[in-house]
Formats: sequence, structure tokens, C-alpha cells
Amino acid sequence: MNEITLTTTVNGRTEQLRVDAGVTLLDALRDRLGLTGTKKGCDQGACGACTVHVDGRRVLSCLTLAAQVDGREVLTVEGLGGGHPVQEAFIRHDAFQCGYCTPGQVLSAIALLDEGRAGSDDDIREFMSGNLCRCGAYPNIVAAIREVAGR
Repeated sequence: MNEITLTTTVNGRTEQLRVDAGVTLLDALRDRLGLTGTKKGCDQGACGACTVHVDGRRVLSCLTLAAQVDGREVLTVEGLGGGHPVQEAFIRHDAFQCGYCTPGQVLSAIALLDEGRAGSDDDIREFMSGNLCRCGAYPNIVAAIREVAGR
């Protein structure tokens, strides 16, 4: 085993972790920190269920090594604390059904809004295309993002 020690800020709290060098950020968040809001979907970077923010940018935590966040800031869905405008819009527009993809969808939506990429429904669909929803709530997701973008 090739273990490393890293220090990162997760949801505003400094965390020091000792992990195997090959451990993904997804597994460190879920297994070491108990932050299970970040979902393990495909474990191959294809579905977006594991989306988190690192230093304000969205990343797929299943493709990011925990070692890569040493000294950086990580935001998971738990760090939003509920009541974020995107979360509220998702509720109003029923933009989730089973809810499995919702944490990744919400974090991606926040990122695309922060990036100023919600100019049109086509833009929203394009920049959310890395987040899959097995239930097919896409029109509702777009409507929720459009609402927040219009504020």
C-alpha cells in the first residue's frame, strides 16, 4: 500500500485524511467522511452522479484522485445545507424523481449558472449533458435552471 496524507477543506471544514494513493475523491468522501450525498453511479465518469465542486469548478469525483484535492476546497451537496435557490427550483419544478442523480444535477446546475452558461434552453441542455437522469426529468431540470437564471 502506498498511503498518503492530505489536507483539504470539505464543505468549509478542514479535513486531514490518510488514504491509499489510488483512492478516488468519490470513495474518500463517501467511505472516509460519510458524505453519501455524492452518488456512485457508473464509476467511469459517464453519468455525472458523482459531481462535486473543487475550488469552485465542477469535477467528476469518480475520476479525481483524493490526492488531487490536497490543499483545495471541495463542495458536496451536503455543503449546500438545503435552501439553495437551485435546490428550491428543483423542488418547485419536480426536477427529480428517484433523486439518485439529483445531487450531481444540482451541483452541475450551480456551476453552469456561475459560469454564465444558461443563456438558452439549448445552452442549459448542452452544459448539463454530462449528467444523466434515468427517470427522464430533463424538461423539469431545464425549467428549474431557467427559473434561477432568470432571477
